[in-house]
Amino acid sequence: MMNICRKDPGEPTDSFYEIRAGCTDVPTTKFRIKAGKTLSVKRWRAAFTQEGSLDIGKCLNRIYHGGIHPSIRGEVWEFLLGCYDPKSTFDEREKIRQRRRDQYAELKESCSRMFPVVGSGKFITARVITANGVPIQDGVPIQDPVVLLETNLETLPIPQSEENVDPIPDTVDSQEHDKEIIQWKLALHQIGLDVVRTDRSLTFYEKQENLAKLWDVLAVYAWYDKDVGYGQGMSDICSPMIMLLEHEADAFWCFERLMQRLRGNFRCTGNSVGVEALLDILANVNQVVNPKLHQHLEHLGGGGYLFAFRMLMVLFRREFSFGDSLFLWEMMWALEYDPELFSLYEGAETHNKYAAHKPTRKSRRLYGKYERANRRNRAGSRSGSGSDVPLPISVFVVASVLKDRSDKLLREARGLDDAVKILNDISGNMDAKKVCRGAMKIHKKYLKRQRRQVLILALSLPMCVYLSLCLSLFWTYLYIGITMDYLWSPFRKYPTSSDSIKELQRTKTKILSNIFSD
Repeated sequence: MMNICRKDPGEPTDSFYEIRAGCTDVPTTKFRIKAGKTLSVKRWRAAFTQEGSLDIGKCLNRIYHGGIHPSIRGEVWEFLLGCYDPKSTFDEREKIRQRRRDQYAELKESCSRMFPVVGSGKFITARVITANGVPIQDGVPIQDPVVLLETNLETLPIPQSEENVDPIPDTVDSQEHDKEIIQWKLALHQIGLDVVRTDRSLTFYEKQENLAKLWDVLAVYAWYDKDVGYGQGMSDICSPMIMLLEHEADAFWCFERLMQRLRGNFRCTGNSVGVEALLDILANVNQVVNPKLHQHLEHLGGGGYLFAFRMLMVLFRREFSFGDSLFLWEMMWALEYDPELFSLYEGAETHNKYAAHKPTRKSRRLYGKYERANRRNRAGSRSGSGSDVPLPISVFVVASVLKDRSDKLLREARGLDDAVKILNDISGNMDAKKVCRGAMKIHKKYLKRQRRQVLILALSLPMCVYLSLCLSLFWTYLYIGITMDYLWSPFRKYPTSSDSIKELQRTKTKILSNIFSD
């Protein structure tokens, strides 16, 4: 009887993301596959019509409460990230998939013509060009211990004829000095350095071909999105796509869709990084929902919330185990889900989703819970900076982490180093589901406080403002009355001399006084 009442612990997912032998410091994954809660293969297949249209509303709530079965995680993510329209059919998606694969092949071929290591099954970790555009050993990776796999120059697919050379620019010298190509080649070695450090505890990346696959996708993306290029942290975001999606092109476009949301974080200017805008928003959120902690952090010199930089840049990959971070991601995406993502990304010229379209009443149930709350409270869901971009749920997840460690921060942190140490110690010790639920509660509290502040501001206007408004209305009505009286006077039967008018006014006054006295 006791066994029947015991709560189902669920099936572990270690077999899906195997850890290398000898890696003993890897956090334990808390995510479990639970029957009736996790989105199963059967439930996922049942959500499609015979033609292939997906009723994603049936899946969002289950994803939020129980995650996705690892065997279908990749294909579900493609819908959550807007790679495909849930209203599309099987045939339509197959055409889109093939078109994208062809497009990726063209992009990769273009990159390979500029730098032959791309697509060769190898990758580099050494510089191949100087900042001035001068190639190192003719642009070919040097034979050096830091070059992974010790590239054999004779085996590289170096172009041997003019047909294989990118026609624009016309010569190798002009190509090497082209600013965009120089910047791209300068990033290639950094991509390689990050690739060898990414998820090195997983057996998946013991295979050199998988490391090269990750490097290829990041290298092609750096050329595809030249405005952002490559930034450190992208490898942590891209790595799960490589593991979950077998075809490299599918992994690339899934990563590209996720970067549609995150690319602003990696955009750098002369003095700042894009993620700093989110840190400012985080400070504002925490000041509203947890003013005591915010004041304490400011006192310690952490009012800029730079300690949360890593969390927002790599979406909590370092704070959770590999499996738990994927669980957290899909919960966040299910909560933020917008059924029009596909059309927005395919045809919109901007990333302003609120300006791009309006939801219909019928489609409202297809939105994620967080997204619905944002749309109901649109004014309260903005950063207050005048931007039309809604607050990403990741900001509230960080706020949830801070709330969970609030007591310890207030009690033990006597300096900024103490605060950083306390937050670094959370790695592997947080429950993704608990943190995500906490984020939703904080979001609700934040919107409520924002509405209250707007109301208080409206009610706390100085009395002189109200008096000024009343006087303005009084003089307006008085002016209108005098004007109408003047315009009507020619049609009256009364004398128009000043004495007669005064007498008339006295008579009217007496009549009115007699009426009210009675």
